[in-house]
Amino acid sequence: MGGKSNVRLSDAQVTEYRREGFLVYAEPVLPRRKFDALKEHFEEELAALPGDVRPETMDVPHFADVKLFDWLLSDEVLDLVEPIIGGDIALFSSHFICKPKGDGRRVPWHEDSYYWREMIAPMEVVTVWLAIDPSTGENGAMRVIPRSLNGNSEYEGVDASTNLFPSEVKRELVDEGKAVTLVLQPNHASLHDGRLLHGSPANNSNLRRCGYTMRYMPATVKLSEAAQAWHNIYLARGRDGAGNSYADPGKSYPELARFRRGNGGH
Repeated sequence: MGGKSNVRLSDAQVTEYRREGFLVYAEPVLPRRKFDALKEHFEEELAALPGDVRPETMDVPHFADVKLFDWLLSDEVLDLVEPIIGGDIALFSSHFICKPKGDGRRVPWHEDSYYWREMIAPMEVVTVWLAIDPSTGENGAMRVIPRSLNGNSEYEGVDASTNLFPSEVKRELVDEGKAVTLVLQPNHASLHDGRLLHGSPANNSNLRRCGYTMRYMPATVKLSEAAQAWHNIYLARGRDGAGNSYADPGKSYPELARFRRGNGGH
């Protein structure tokens, strides 16, 4: 688990995050060797994917791959989120979202909170989107609508063969003229609120785009009883404040990982 905190965000950055719903952290998140080790580990996981599995869908890989806790529970990452959610931190989820060059799928406009609304309460999650590759407007970088923190919009269906999810926020509710593209260099990150409206275009470029989303919530947020049957959370730092049960980061849960792959995920 994470140790002593060393706060990495200024008061101004925290204020910006809370006002806009996101923040770009344009400096290295991890020490160079630690980042290189994560990228190497990801490349091994990617190479091991079955041929019929899309690389965008590597959801909750830490359920079966305990090595990932070296990064998920690292002080470097926890020190980024503590100024936002406090010192009692639970790891909610993680997801490698890798868009291959040439045919990387579009991520429809959505709010993470829409998919988690039956899982946790209150809805307070911060995602650290760590760039494994350069993330640009050309290869499908994430786009966000600043201050769009409703978190519970109406959705409609989209083509599941070209989109990562089968539904998205209704078009008339998305003002793309306000969208901001989050350009990131490797080992830089963006942070975003779970209620923020965001998405990303397809990757038709000749450059792969991969990010690792690491999602955290205050340990005062409660995981629902129903969700406990198919989702694990982990105490990352501090103490529990919601009466949650936490999984063991030293234990692999391959059955749970297979269940999540078979039933989608976010």
